[in-house]
Amino acid sequence: MRKNIKVFKFGGASVKDAEAIRNVASILKDYKKERLLVVISAMGKTTNALEKVVHAFFNKKENAKDILKEIQNKHLEIAKELFGENADFEKEISKLVDPVNRLLEKQNKKGYDFVYDQVVSLGELFSTKLIATFLSKKKLPSHWLDARRIIKTDNTYREGNVNWESTQRNISRNVNKLLEKSGFVITQGFIGSSEEKATITLGREGSDFTAAIFSYCLDAESMSIWKDVPGILTGDPRIFKKVEKIDRLSYKEAIEMTYYGAKVIHPKTIKPLQNKSIPMYVKSFVDPAGEGTFIGANVDAFYPPVVVVEKDQVMLQISTKDFSFVAEHHLSFIFTLFTKYRTKVNMMQNMAISFSVCVTIKDLERLTKLIQELKETFNVAVEKDLELITIRHYHKSVIEQMKKHKIVMLEERIRQTIQMVMKDVPVMERK
Repeated sequence: MRKNIKVFKFGGASVKDAEAIRNVASILKDYKKERLLVVISAMGKTTNALEKVVHAFFNKKENAKDILKEIQNKHLEIAKELFGENADFEKEISKLVDPVNRLLEKQNKKGYDFVYDQVVSLGELFSTKLIATFLSKKKLPSHWLDARRIIKTDNTYREGNVNWESTQRNISRNVNKLLEKSGFVITQGFIGSSEEKATITLGREGSDFTAAIFSYCLDAESMSIWKDVPGILTGDPRIFKKVEKIDRLSYKEAIEMTYYGAKVIHPKTIKPLQNKSIPMYVKSFVDPAGEGTFIGANVDAFYPPVVVVEKDQVMLQISTKDFSFVAEHHLSFIFTLFTKYRTKVNMMQNMAISFSVCVTIKDLERLTKLIQELKETFNVAVEKDLELITIRHYHKSVIEQMKKHKIVMLEERIRQTIQMVMKDVPVMERK
């Protein structure tokens, strides 16, 4: 039976500074009588800044602890702007930082991904401590919940796989009790922990997925993601001038869009909601009264063309060294390597003596190792500086528009979707 519980998720842009946090508080004020769990991301570009801490620790070119101290001080400055000097808050932040500082004083023995998760998770812990304190100061009581105590995963650092049974048990035992009390439950997106209590992140931009996990396990009435756009749009407004809002989406259509790279929702978010028919809303924190986009079951809608652009693409053309056919055992070996280096294939095409794949550069070091190992067995041609354009519900005119000043390296069409790996035509060669 559906419970009278709502789950909200606020991303980094919605809590990027003191003014943005005040805006979140004003939104939450309208829900103070609701049973509400709020998932919050790291502030603004904090995750990027914390990644620099990890990079500095492994490369020894800068002092990693100094960079971390700057990030800590920035949060303290915003706290001071919001609610003045607060010794208790400063102590709480120091408690979070101390074990990470001790880690940064030691020789690395557990690897880059382990250190990454322990350091980068601080962003969500900082932001939620700050916001929970501010809400209480504004007479909007809240309960700060450490998501690491609740969401349990395996030991896959940076891309933890959720242990749903343990997570469900923890939520049933702990979170429902908090929601019975007055006040919001404030928790972190993106993070969980292994059974050994090591911090594990769920993958970049994974806060949406965190909200879906809580929604599923709480049998929530609904889940809402608050963005800086009015809802789900037909294209990225930073790239395209003319975009329109999609009012309603089916779960299936939302899954397709996120699979192909639409950034508005994390790809893992929709399925847990679909499994329990929990409706989802994408709303604007700039215009909270706006209707946003509804995602749910039994949505029968006509969809306009939707364009998804993914930059930082690399195409690998893999062929056998003896020019024999690329057979099934070759493909099996190739995909074993992709799994080993946790590299997602965005598009692929198999021909007689070559196999082409398009991947995103997310971790350059990991991709470099993948290519090196592939070259031990195959010839590998690498084409960089590409972009992958996916058009759902495509029209011929939209395809032609996207191809303007582009060279198509790889193309695939299915019933409602076309994908094209493309590179820019040099300026001097354009007509």
